Amino acid sequence: MKSIKIALLSCLSMLTIACSDDDDNALPLRGERLHSLTAEMKIVRDYVPDNAIIAHRGTSYWAPESTESAYRWARNIGADYLEADLQMTKDGVILVMHDNVMTRTTNIKDIYPNRAKDPTSTFTYEELLKLDAGSWFNKDNPDRARSSFKNQHQYISTLEDLIMYAEGKRLKRNAQGERIWSKNSDGSYNFEYEQDPNDNGNRPGIYVETKEPALNPGIEQALEKELNRLGWNINTQPATETAQFKNGKINVGNTNGKVVLQTFSHESLLILKSIFNGKIPTALLFWKGTGPDDIHNDETSTYIQHINFGLDNLAQFIGPSIAGGTPPDNWPELLNFWQADLIHKSGMKIHPYSFDNKEQMEKYFNNSDGMFTNQSDMTILFYHSKGLRNGGPAYQDAKTVLTTLGY
Repeated sequence: MKSIKIALLSCLSMLTIACSDDDDNALPLRGERLHSLTAEMKIVRDYVPDNAIIAHRGTSYWAPESTESAYRWARNIGADYLEADLQMTKDGVILVMHDNVMTRTTNIKDIYPNRAKDPTSTFTYEELLKLDAGSWFNKDNPDRARSSFKNQHQYISTLEDLIMYAEGKRLKRNAQGERIWSKNSDGSYNFEYEQDPNDNGNRPGIYVETKEPALNPGIEQALEKELNRLGWNINTQPATETAQFKNGKINVGNTNGKVVLQTFSHESLLILKSIFNGKIPTALLFWKGTGPDDIHNDETSTYIQHINFGLDNLAQFIGPSIAGGTPPDNWPELLNFWQADLIHKSGMKIHPYSFDNKEQMEKYFNNSDGMFTNQSDMTILFYHSKGLRNGGPAYQDAKTVLTTLGY
């Protein structure tokens, strides 16, 4: 009996040493229990294709982010998803806008100097139509500047605009190049669109983020209403197609994976759960910081707690930040090998943000099921180099696509 006990203690000692020698790959032996994705949630997870290319704000590299030029480019270049941050105007229009104030990406200081630092939600959309969301890009990126980003009025996009771009349309403009719109007696807007003459047939989905509910109260409910109105809520209008590619083109926008919801906010995730009941693919985003929903430390138990919160509230994806991006996109590292292993062991899939260079793509490839990318052209070429995405669009030169689209 004594020899058995000695042997057992020896084995345990060796196991402890082995774990301590490779902390990045070690999994917890005790403590917080990792939950698992249910069979029903795996079905929803698999609506989204593997190795998905998620065009972060359309592109923040080649064109003014979140504008018509960025999203038309992302559609034509061959991204699977047009990614967008959602906010809501004072009069209830769902906007595509990352920042809570608009000084970085518009000329608001010139148009509304006394309100320049006011939150986006304090403006009506009619007021925002006066802003130029394109010219700043040329000033910040002279090596990639194009006169058309200034001369062709780039508006702050709406959710409806985003969906229309995904469907192969563009804004309808008058002879002066301004978008055509009207207003109903109830204050709602009618926006006009036309078939994009340079649409190449790709039909991407959309990957949309809701922020803290306090910033835009009711946006989750408004999102459901707008998806219903535009025929993009698979809970009420399920798709019949399943193929990621069709005739060499992106087809995600015609499948049940056409919409992916995402949020950093735990409160927003709870609201999304109550509205969509986990039947639309959903990602919980991870950020390392000091906020109430952030990951506060490097403890395994903390990471598991955040995974479990996503699982328990019907998310099927985790979106962790990754390091190594081009400043200012060099984020805290939240996708070490052991962290990726935990997510995958739970049954969830991983969509890290944001990819700016090939070195990142090589580093995180084996731990990723898709990529938020600022340069979809580079990511397409990378996946092709791995022998993936066969049957999808061929690589295209980013500048040539912009020129073809009239920029």
